[in-house]
Amino acid sequence: MARHDLGVDVDSHLAAVEQALIAVRRSQSRRALAELAVPAFDVLDVVETAERTGAQATVSSVALALHVDQPRASKLVTSAVEAGLVARVADKADGRRVLLVRTPRGRATSAELHRARQSACAVAMADWTEEERVVFARLLTRFVAVFGAR
Repeated sequence: MARHDLGVDVDSHLAAVEQALIAVRRSQSRRALAELAVPAFDVLDVVETAERTGAQATVSSVALALHVDQPRASKLVTSAVEAGLVARVADKADGRRVLLVRTPRGRATSAELHRARQSACAVAMADWTEEERVVFARLLTRFVAVFGAR
């Protein structure tokens, strides 16, 4: 077992993080955010992130972001288009290329999703201090950035 300079068993911390990730995944699929776990919403999140960062969203970028193959990404995009959340538009620079953009309904749905997710987080952290919230947000953001990049 690896030990940290402070004599703390690092492996127990890794096990605790692993168990927390499992619990989050289960709660998302069963309770806390289950109503928000709609595949079209995953596409909507990818397209919103691309818009926010100045990138162009495509079926390929959806596949990459969601870790699915191209045919699955295409089906997910079609679902989001049929739900009226996303539209396919021709790339002005390359008419053969299709870009994805949020529709007005998609932008409104994104805002609703943010409110619902943030509300669920607020409930979960209701008895936390402001300092705990700040530290958690910083560390979780840092963890996800590295964890998601692997």
